[in-house]
Amino acid sequence: MRLSHPVSALLVLVSLAGASRLNAQIKPGDVITKDNAMVKVDGIAFFQVLDAAQASYEVNHLETAILNLTMTNIRTVMGSMDLDELLSQRDEINHRLLKVVDDATHNWGVKVTRIEIKDIEPPRDLVDAMARQMKAERDKRANILEAEGIKQSQILQAEGVKQSEILKAEGDAQARVTRATAEAKAIEVVSNAAESYFKERAETSKRLDVLNNILAEQTKFIIPAGSDLVNVLGLDDRNVVPLKPSSPKGQA
Repeated sequence: MRLSHPVSALLVLVSLAGASRLNAQIKPGDVITKDNAMVKVDGIAFFQVLDAAQASYEVNHLETAILNLTMTNIRTVMGSMDLDELLSQRDEINHRLLKVVDDATHNWGVKVTRIEIKDIEPPRDLVDAMARQMKAERDKRANILEAEGIKQSQILQAEGVKQSEILKAEGDAQARVTRATAEAKAIEVVSNAAESYFKERAETSKRLDVLNNILAEQTKFIIPAGSDLVNVLGLDDRNVVPLKPSSPKGQA
């Protein structure tokens, strides 16, 4: 419905038409969120008067009408959101408010260019509870980080001990292999020397046996006939030449 205005009001709107930007301060108002938290909200709306006549006849008290419309839509938009969303999605709230209010004021001969929510103030007890929750979360994260640090340190220490033991075991095993190789080499050298030694002794003993046999077969022992030396010395009769006694001189 069109309303009549004093001429002075129309002249004011005409003077404002084409101005770069006007603003209207949104006073703090109570908003109940979707999760039933009571918050106080204020802000600012920026607009331009594009058609002074339309702004004069389509709405009474233009700035007041814009503020009331904006506050109504603040309650609608923010009332459909949880408190956490209000505190974290302010840009989204501003965008939604601008679209709704600008569409609603299109026929008023104005252009709403921007709406900014300045402060969102939850109740004091809720702020204190949120502060305690945030502190608890920070303490929890700090404890987790500290535990992770201790765990990682213990893992690194265990890995270091494990690696040290592995290296030590590998060193001991290598030392044992080296000692065993050296001992086997020494045994092989001793065995080869002993084998060579006993082989030479056996060959020498064999040659001596052959020589003894040859000497035994070719040696002749001359002893008095009928002497017991044959039995005492264990001589073979083949190697004994009996010595006959010589006849006395002068006997025929």
